Amino acid sequence: MHTWYLHALRVRYQETDPMKVVYHANYLNWFEIGRTEWVRHAGISYRDMEDRGLLLPVTHLEASFEQPARYDDWVTVCTRAAEMSALRVRFQTRIVMGDLAASHGPSLMAEEPPGGVLVAGSTRHVWVNAAWKPVRLDREAPELYRKLKALADMPDSAQ
Repeated sequence: MHTWYLHALRVRYQETDPMKVVYHANYLNWFEIGRTEWVRHAGISYRDMEDRGLLLPVTHLEASFEQPARYDDWVTVCTRAAEMSALRVRFQTRIVMGDLAASHGPSLMAEEPPGGVLVAGSTRHVWVNAAWKPVRLDREAPELYRKLKALADMPDSAQ
């Protein structure tokens, strides 16, 4: 079982639509925030990766919208790497109601994060260089690959 990394957000007014619920595209922004924070847990910033000419574009996205969030609600973006190779990454994301980070810290070991699921989904990515050519991260930046792979594959007992 992989660890879910948690990042709490409060819904801002501009993220809602005329129905007074979070506009669907904003959940995709929250998926990205979750991925960025997951990478940060590995001790790496997206800025550093991009400064090295390494990009991680989305190649596939799935999202299932279960329940709405509303202005001023606390939500938690829960992210984990479901699969990772030197060329590709697949992240799973669950956005749940409430601030799980306040009660569980920055990470949670569970099959599924507790609480009401608002949105569940996944994204697939491929590593590319600045010219948008696929690259193997283990060859282009072996130290980054080791850190990310270690976080993705962290065994239960290391939690």
